[in-house]
Amino acid sequence: MKIQTGQTKTRRNNASIGVGGVRKKKVAIFDVDGTIFRSSLLIQLVEQLIKNGTFPKSARSAYEREQRKWLEREGDYGAYIDAMVRAFKKNLKGMHYGELVDASEQVVAEQEKYVYRYTRDLLKELKRKGFYLLAVSHSPKTILDKFCPRMGFDKAYGTMYEIGPQDLFTGEMAEEHFMYNKAAVVRRAIEKEGLTLTHSVGVGDTESDIPFLELVANPICFNPNARLFKYAKRNAWKVVVERKDVIYQI
Repeated sequence: MKIQTGQTKTRRNNASIGVGGVRKKKVAIFDVDGTIFRSSLLIQLVEQLIKNGTFPKSARSAYEREQRKWLEREGDYGAYIDAMVRAFKKNLKGMHYGELVDASEQVVAEQEKYVYRYTRDLLKELKRKGFYLLAVSHSPKTILDKFCPRMGFDKAYGTMYEIGPQDLFTGEMAEEHFMYNKAAVVRRAIEKEGLTLTHSVGVGDTESDIPFLELVANPICFNPNARLFKYAKRNAWKVVVERKDVIYQI
């Protein structure tokens, strides 16, 4: 699980010196759902909100068809997630922010260890080496802020939803176009946190991660879907698969 982060200590140090002699920290960028967490935080959050009675049971009707097709391997996972996002946004309107926080805490408390061994251990290794750990996900930032610190992340970017009077959600997403552009999110983080992409590491599992994987020095495609796998092979990117208790590189 070793990651090549530079040729020599001198070169690594020189590469991290910015304008004015300010040292910039190396960054490792991770997608979360399907890359670290063995499911989707959004899926588990919606199910918890239904379980709590915050969302009506009828909310399942928006995604259960796509869910069944995916489980029976007759449908596309992306279509399933898209349906889940629609259900979430529709039922979020008028909900109190505190209810989302409570459901997020419940999911993370119960499922924080439902993670892949490869990425869990890679995070620990990179943390020891002094990397700044950045999570970039399309899951709601509220649940990411509960999950990601427990994994050692320094910062997490996720989707944010507008809150109106009395802390009630409007149902609208904040900066929607920006948040769905992971390359733009990473560039903002690099500038804001004073990071460097020199010797950087990136880990993702679907084609939505390609924009930020193209930015890093060491892209890793972990348990990739077909579209990302084909792209990775064309570009000679590292592909790692974890199946049961076996981790291997393709």
